[in-house]
Amino acid sequence: MVTGWFVGDGDDFRLIGTRCSACGSVFFPREETHCRNPGCRGGDLEEVPLSRRGRVWSYTDSRYRPPSPYVTDPELPWEPYALIAVELESERIVVLGQAVPGVTVADLTVGMEVEVVPGVLDEDAETTWTTWRWRPTGVA
Repeated sequence: MVTGWFVGDGDDFRLIGTRCSACGSVFFPREETHCRNPGCRGGDLEEVPLSRRGRVWSYTDSRYRPPSPYVTDPELPWEPYALIAVELESERIVVLGQAVPGVTVADLTVGMEVEVVPGVLDEDAETTWTTWRWRPTGVA
């Protein structure tokens, strides 16, 4: 889990970003030191929960095993997954993430509504590494 990038479980699961008090720009991943907007002289950065829903902006699939530091067991066969760029409903920023297991590029279209849900990136006997995933709305 990347500390401070998301909170909650189930319907309370949210990505966490920051908003600049001077220009209103929203950032994900969160920003701790300065406003990333090049036209802004900067203001205080406030932690904000981001929209749970958005629309598919673009997508692709990952058909190869990424290099380190991606966590994967080289002994297991590689399982392709869909990668989705989602424009968040209110913030109008694009956030990249994996689709939930079982959703492939054949299931996706640009403009379809998706929601953020918790997911498992990897786990072993001692640790479960959590992340976020995108799920088409109306899919359990």
